Amino acid sequence: MRRGRGALPVVVVWSLVAMLAGCGAEPADDRVAGRWHGAVEVPGAPLVVGVEFTGRHSGVIDIPARQVASHPLTDVVAEPDEVRFGIRDIPGDARFDGRLDESAGTIVGDFRRSGQTFGLTLNRAPVPPPARPQEPRPPYPYLLEEVSYQSGDITVAGTLTRPDTPVPVPAVVLVSGSGPQDRNAEIAGHRPFLLLADSLTRAGYAVLRTDDRGVGGTGGNLEQADYADLSADIEAGLGYLRGRPDIDPAGIGILGHSEGGYLAPLVAARPANGVAFVVLMAGPAITGTDIVFDQGTRAFEAAGATPEQVDDHRAFLTDWTAALRAGRLTKAARLCETYNRGLPAELRTASELLTTQNTPYMAALVSYDPAPALAALEMPVLALYGSKDAQVTEDPNVATMRALLAGNPDSEIRVFDGLNHLMQPAYTGLPSEYESIETTVDPVVLDAVTGWLGARIPAG
Repeated sequence: MRRGRGALPVVVVWSLVAMLAGCGAEPADDRVAGRWHGAVEVPGAPLVVGVEFTGRHSGVIDIPARQVASHPLTDVVAEPDEVRFGIRDIPGDARFDGRLDESAGTIVGDFRRSGQTFGLTLNRAPVPPPARPQEPRPPYPYLLEEVSYQSGDITVAGTLTRPDTPVPVPAVVLVSGSGPQDRNAEIAGHRPFLLLADSLTRAGYAVLRTDDRGVGGTGGNLEQADYADLSADIEAGLGYLRGRPDIDPAGIGILGHSEGGYLAPLVAARPANGVAFVVLMAGPAITGTDIVFDQGTRAFEAAGATPEQVDDHRAFLTDWTAALRAGRLTKAARLCETYNRGLPAELRTASELLTTQNTPYMAALVSYDPAPALAALEMPVLALYGSKDAQVTEDPNVATMRALLAGNPDSEIRVFDGLNHLMQPAYTGLPSEYESIETTVDPVVLDAVTGWLGARIPAG
């Protein structure tokens, strides 16, 4: 599941430091000074970077896929015959060595990190906005309405899209993954819920997508919420739709992505909610603690941890998740502080991305077992997975989901080869690739959802 929501990248904003980095610096040669961009030639997953040389020995870097902006460079030399720099606080001793090719108007060299070398050619321009060919653009061939309703003592705000027809239509409530998300579930420059809403509405369904607690127009604080609170928010959305004359109350279902795949079955398993169908995209079938262990282990291995360090990390995760499940949040925070302080920088970063949220929300996540709700589902269920998902992995989630839905005669589980956690075509499947992939959701997945839904809940 994604943290923040999504995934594992952490925001590093150094705008003030970057401004100071250029103050009083010796000016760089005009042929090198200024803004450049290029892509580190990682096989199958080029990493876009933007570099600005603010002086002969100063500069900053943007790495959009890592949500890094104006991060100060170290050991800078900005001369036509020698262009080099290091990147502070990035694990793996990341460095670039190159030179200006005046005939081509480029800076050409090698980017080295963690003992690996990749080509990098910088062009004279700022980082261009990422290509998002699937992004829906107005005018839309359907109606769009900003809506709000109450869930307990908070207001939930969102967007309802619906076909332009006087006939009541079926509806889909979208439920996003972990961490604070806006109604479009925006991550790494993609807006997958905007695309899903567009695709489903064009197929004849109304779609409700909302901001999470504490985001956009929705009140409350996500980190202080538990699964009872979040389930109540979904139920409030279902109730809002049932009260509209343009919505068919017998045709309202839920689509949950990632952690939304925990919450959607939890709500749907309650007969009083009258949920007509459930679609799960990268929905976990194992416990929250097991998800944390899987993600924590993978993050440590990707950061270069030794087998002994991985074993130590798993021992720490055992104690930490036990404290969270017991509601001992202060103890969990102390365990994190003590453990992370003793780690080398690259491992500390990998650990802190997952373990610094010692809140009621995180306690609810690691305490949750989806098995009872999944086994209780009696309505049609579609569960979709990507074979390269590094956050909710095919093994063991798919086999576990098959076992839990075995008693449901109208359940279907599909695994899409080569797709990641966001249902994008991927090279490694790691979250670091999300931004560099142009596709937001593979069209085969969009077609699978609308086709499956149309066969069970016709849109008219």
